[in-house]
Amino acid sequence: MSRRIKRMNPKPRSRDERDESRPHQARGAKKAGPRPGGKPGGKPPRFAGERVERRAPERVERRPPNAALERPAPEKPVEALLPTKVQTVKVTADENNMRVDRFLEARFPGLSFSHIQRVVRKGELRVDGKRVDSKDRLEEGQSVRIPPLKLDAPKVVGELSDAAQKTLKALKEMTIYEDDDVLVLNKPAGLAVQGGSGMTRHIDQMLEVMRDAKGQKPRLVHRIDRETSGCLLVAKTRFAASHLTGAFRSRSARKVYWALVPGLPKPKQGRISTFLAKEESEDDTIMRIAQHGDEGASHAVTYYAVVETAGNKLTWVSLKPVTGRTHQLRAHMAHIGHPIVGDPKYFNIENWQLPGGLQNRLHLLARRIVIPHPRGGVIDATAPLPPHMQQSWNLLGLDASRFDPIENAPEE
Repeated sequence: MSRRIKRMNPKPRSRDERDESRPHQARGAKKAGPRPGGKPGGKPPRFAGERVERRAPERVERRPPNAALERPAPEKPVEALLPTKVQTVKVTADENNMRVDRFLEARFPGLSFSHIQRVVRKGELRVDGKRVDSKDRLEEGQSVRIPPLKLDAPKVVGELSDAAQKTLKALKEMTIYEDDDVLVLNKPAGLAVQGGSGMTRHIDQMLEVMRDAKGQKPRLVHRIDRETSGCLLVAKTRFAASHLTGAFRSRSARKVYWALVPGLPKPKQGRISTFLAKEESEDDTIMRIAQHGDEGASHAVTYYAVVETAGNKLTWVSLKPVTGRTHQLRAHMAHIGHPIVGDPKYFNIENWQLPGGLQNRLHLLARRIVIPHPRGGVIDATAPLPPHMQQSWNLLGLDASRFDPIENAPEE
């Protein structure tokens, strides 16, 4: 005969006994913890000015400049919901001002570029009932009709290959500033920002190794030419991408470039205002000075200032572009008769000899970028001279720590 054992519940304790078993804590006292925004042992972020109260519900911890681009512990990837039939979604506040193709890419990680272009081109995707282009911007509250989609196999976040580890290390070595939302890289000369014909290695491809568990990878916010070195801004989150691209459109971002040019520009500080249009040939594509009303012509404005001269042969100039047209600084300096040294497209001075010891490479540096941070405060990042420009500065006796007069240039 089996016996049934009845489990006895312990006698309930009185309220006084329960209180005595807890650690003593004064009523209303708060648990000890780090001060808001504090980070033991960390360096302060490179922001100009005090940070303001963030609207985000959770505190975002800042990492100091050159903090490791540490890859988090592998997480199980979150698969996007595959719309097998037509659905309509609303554009959220975080997606405001986002391009249509970026919107789809963010909503459905793994959706191929060609598939995005196809559904947009065929008019299968509609915004408030209307056809759109993939580069059109969305507004908060708009209704987006999404057709049935076919996703590529999601990329699993796990251990990185040896090649990916090397790429991650290379990105770390380029990093000037990093936090949870933003990455500022010091792009070396000769490395393209995006792919093109015959291009196998570029920044956009390198960022693949930083995809998170949801399949999202950091996004380029702007671009600089392949042979131009210096500050390149990257958004690590969809939220940051929306705000930073908005800052560029509203011209809240301030960029400063350094260049070496032949001769001495006169006056020593000035404003260049022209229209630029693309001119394509079988061998090359350049930007030409155009007239208002010409097909494809866009207004471009640049401020320049002489920083220091090396005799009368070469001059170090600081440049502040107000607009962001393709090859704007290179075309503008050539337009006023002082093309940038080493520029294969726009250097047009006949019989000009490069001084001995200087490399025949583009002497143009994206020196500094100052832009409002998406969560308050300001990002202020500066890139050093690349090796070939540092060599020229040393040979010419130019002092890179000299005051930059472009700081006094007007803001538009």
